[in-house]
Formats: sequence, C-alpha cells, structure tokens
Amino acid sequence: MRTLWHRVKKGLHFAHLLLKRADKDGLTLLAGHLAYVSLLSLVPLIAVVFSLFALFPVFSDISAQLKTFIFNNFMPATGDVIQRYLEQFVANSSKMTAVGTCGLIVTALLLIASVDSVLNKIWNSKTKRPIVFSFAVYWMVLTLGPILLVASVAISSYLLSLNWLSINGVHSVIDHTLRVLPLLISWVSFWLLYQVVPTVRVPPLDALVGALVAGSLFELGKKVFALYVQLFPSYQLIYGVLAVIPILFLWVYVSWCIVLLGAEITVTLGEYRSLRRLQSSDSAALSVKES
Repeated sequence: MRTLWHRVKKGLHFAHLLLKRADKDGLTLLAGHLAYVSLLSLVPLIAVVFSLFALFPVFSDISAQLKTFIFNNFMPATGDVIQRYLEQFVANSSKMTAVGTCGLIVTALLLIASVDSVLNKIWNSKTKRPIVFSFAVYWMVLTLGPILLVASVAISSYLLSLNWLSINGVHSVIDHTLRVLPLLISWVSFWLLYQVVPTVRVPPLDALVGALVAGSLFELGKKVFALYVQLFPSYQLIYGVLAVIPILFLWVYVSWCIVLLGAEITVTLGEYRSLRRLQSSDSAALSVKES
C-alpha cells in the first residue's frame, strides 16, 4: 500500500511539473501560432507533396489511396469536404509560374521552420543550426516524409492484394493489423519529431514516452472530434457552407496542442529525473551531516 501511495505521489508530482512547465511555455499560445501558420501553409504543403509524387510514376497508382488515407486519418469529420476544396486549390497551383512554385515551396518550408523554432523553444535550446544544414533537414522532411507515407500505404495495399491472405482467415487478421497502421505511423512520426528536431540531445526513451502519449491522444482525438462535430452541429447551423473553416482550424489547433503536450512530457521527464537526483543528493548530504 505504501509503495502504491509513493507511486501516486510521484505521478502527481510529475503532473504538477508538467502543467507548470506547459503554462510557463504558453503551450496554448504556441499551438495557436502553429495552427495559424499551418492554415497558411496547408495548400502549398499539399501542392508540393503531390507534385513530388508526380515525379515518381511508380506512385501514380496509389496516389488516390494516399489522398484518402491522409484526409481520413488526419482530418476527421470533414475530410471529404476539405479534400474536395484542396484538390481544386492544388489543381489551380499547377498552373503557376516558376516564381509562384518557388513561393509555394518557401511557404511550405515556413511551416517546418515554425515547428523547429517552437520545439526548440520548449527545450530551451539556444543552439542554432547552420542555415544550410537547416534547409537540408527541412527539405529532407518535405521529400522523405511523403515518400515514406506512400511506401506504407503501398505495402498495405500489396499485402491485402495477396491471394494467400484469404486462406483460413489470414486476410482478416492482416486487415485488423493494418487498422492500427495510423497509430503506428503517429507513434513513429512523433518519436522522430521529438528526437531529431531539437538541437539538444534528447534521450530516446523520453522521446518514445512522449510519442506514445501524443500518438495515442491524436488517434483518440480524431474519434472524439468527429463525434463532437456529429452530435453538436452548431458550426453548421451558424456558418452554413463555411462551417468547414472553423472546424478545420479547431482540429488543427487541437492537433498542435497534442503535439506540444508530447514535447512537454518528453522535456519534463528529463527535468523530473534531475530534480529527483538533486533531492536524493541533498537528503544524503543531510544524513551525513546529522551523523
């Protein structure tokens, strides 16, 4: 019983440190900033991503599947409406000149740079990467990220198309396994985000804990948010056909709150350990002094 109470006290202490740190960093304000930048960068980012897909003919067959996967798993409740509008915007962007295309790329990179700045602010990192190195990292995220996502969708489609999977219910097992693919992608993505973006060293296990919490909350948040939009259609009643705008902004804001919460958890884990070590050393020193 004493051990259980001790663990509860440690958990409450950690939660107190986490909330205090999140309030100090202004988590909700940072999430609002990233949500605003995200909305400005959303169309350019998607335009750049699907333009990259067009450069690889091997991805053309699964482009439609990828679009459905992205909008169903990252934009709940209004994914079909948003997809329709964004496809129109992306189609219009394909008619732009070279200067306009460069502008799209710069705007898309602006979002990645903002995420980099906010996360390093949470980690209190004063170290600045060289501009060339930062640009290389941003460009790698912009290119390799979509390619890895395409690869995961392609592998899923290939596995489901194999004939032997229909034998003895194996197809059903694989199908249920692939249903957790979005959750696995969320965990891996958040872990890479917390591990790679900060300019300070982040313990891999701390990043993993933050990623597991953030990824799980993100997947749960999608379902809760979709249910909220269905049960409380106040936005549709007030805004009508424009309801997709506040709904999209609200979801993007909630998403960034979850992302930054995972970052705060990752940072607080290290600070909590340091505080515990300091308290232990103080207690040991006091014991020696009393003896």
